[in-house]
Amino acid sequence: MTIVLPVTLATAGVLSLIYIGLALRIIQARFKYRVSLGDAGNADLQARIRSHGNFGEYVPLLLIFLGLLELAGTDKTVLAVCAGLLVLFRVLHFVGIPRRSPNPFRFIGTVGTFVLIITASVYALRLALG
Repeated sequence: MTIVLPVTLATAGVLSLIYIGLALRIIQARFKYRVSLGDAGNADLQARIRSHGNFGEYVPLLLIFLGLLELAGTDKTVLAVCAGLLVLFRVLHFVGIPRRSPNPFRFIGTVGTFVLIITASVYALRLALG
């Protein structure tokens, strides 16, 4: 069996496991603080909900770019490095969310994610427009 998008597939697998881990952290906090819906003003639960939500907002876009660039024939080593950075930046971001400023974890995670989006966008436009 030939896998068409091996870098994207592997990255999606890793990121999906992280996403489930973030969801389980919310469930754990809901039991701990006895909050069924929303965050009840609890800062810890708010941080967990936002780290999960933020992950769900940025990761799909980058996985789409990764898959499209892989289909377009982009070097797999370059894609694998970008995929590894994506995982690293998303982990740094969620580690940083509950920490106070100055917060290098969240900063590096956020800026790194933005750099990946901008780089993928520019490269995709370059490929598409010739």
